[in-house]
Amino acid sequence: MTDDYYRRVNGVREPDPTLGKGRTRKPAAPEGAAVEPVPGAPTGPKHEQAKPEHHAKPKRQRVILADPRQATSTLRARVELEEQTSWGKLLVKDLVKIQLRTASWLALLVMVTLCSLPVLFYLIPSFGRVVVVGIPLPWLILGVAPFPFLFGIGLWYNRLAERHERDFVDMIEN
Repeated sequence: MTDDYYRRVNGVREPDPTLGKGRTRKPAAPEGAAVEPVPGAPTGPKHEQAKPEHHAKPKRQRVILADPRQATSTLRARVELEEQTSWGKLLVKDLVKIQLRTASWLALLVMVTLCSLPVLFYLIPSFGRVVVVGIPLPWLILGVAPFPFLFGIGLWYNRLAERHERDFVDMIEN
């Protein structure tokens, strides 16, 4: 097709708005009826005997934009998730299980780290009596250090959770 079938808008081709709509054809005049001349149309004996042109419909072409097999599996997986079928529920359950396992491991790491500090101070009393910049070391470790530690663990969990979700989406789309 040529550009006259399309109009350009901001560099994007948009289809002709008349596409798909029935062409307006004048009904054929009955035999013996007078035919009115079209203004500006050529007249004369040569043009009067010309037969009307019939435009043959162009042959339909099927346009494939992507591999249909991929779209089908992607569509099937999305439908399974949306309708919460048994397979869709299993996929979501697996994602939740992975997220829970990650959260549990990181929570265990936090608990072991923070709970081991008082035990460390109890088992090694000299460690508990150390003073840094006029502040006892146990106060610094138990009062200040947990906040950056917990913030770092939270960032780590967030990145792991996003990675699990990306893997889930990749699995669904492929």
